[in-house]
Amino acid sequence: MKNAYKKAVWEALERTMNIDNETLTTADIKHLPAIIQKYLHFTGSVGKEKVSNFRAEFVGGIRSKSTEDFMPLKSVQYNFTDKPTRLFYIVAKKKGIPAKGIHLYKDQTAIMLIKIFGLFTVVNAKGKEMNQGETVTLFNDMCFMAPASLIDRNIEWEEIDNITVDAKFTNDNITISARLFFTEKGELVNFSSNDRFETSDGKTYKNFPWITPVTGYTNINGYCLPSGAKLIYRHPDGEFCYGEFDLKSIEYNCKVFR
Repeated sequence: MKNAYKKAVWEALERTMNIDNETLTTADIKHLPAIIQKYLHFTGSVGKEKVSNFRAEFVGGIRSKSTEDFMPLKSVQYNFTDKPTRLFYIVAKKKGIPAKGIHLYKDQTAIMLIKIFGLFTVVNAKGKEMNQGETVTLFNDMCFMAPASLIDRNIEWEEIDNITVDAKFTNDNITISARLFFTEKGELVNFSSNDRFETSDGKTYKNFPWITPVTGYTNINGYCLPSGAKLIYRHPDGEFCYGEFDLKSIEYNCKVFR
């Protein structure tokens, strides 16, 4: 799995390493809703390079049922904006048993593969539900971790009020919708979408509203970004938080794999 992850990252890095990233200016964002412009200024994105890719590391916990404890995890991911790509590698432990997984999303196609001991497959997810769901996840990443990418012309915006906007993001033949919630200060504090699917085995998919409330903000590498978030499905009988992630590092416009 790690070799497949590394190969996908190297291919994308080779594709983007010669991109000349211009500075994001106020002229670049003038077509956006006012609260999105405010958010880009709040995060410190204006006046810095536009984003062709980023690398992020997280720690946190994940679980498949509300009755379970969170499995501690570490993850690293690379995202690319020229051709929407999300490459995610995770290491976790459940009751002392190591598990590793990859989420690879490229060319509008997603897979999720999780193995215990690196040998025994417990989840092998793919198909149209995964493709659509990972498009939502990729757009969520753009919103929270790469605000400069919100100038993308493949996003359609609709202002609901002065602190709430709806968005439609299109990647070739897939279009997903989301609602973004801000504070008056310009902080993005929540994201919701009805276009993502829950699965624990990669075989059965259920469509529930998905939200990612932010747990705080932090200054990192000259940016003010969410320090963490919860991953929640809204089940008919209540909210199910299946993941908690805290941002440990982020860097933009990477040239090499590490």
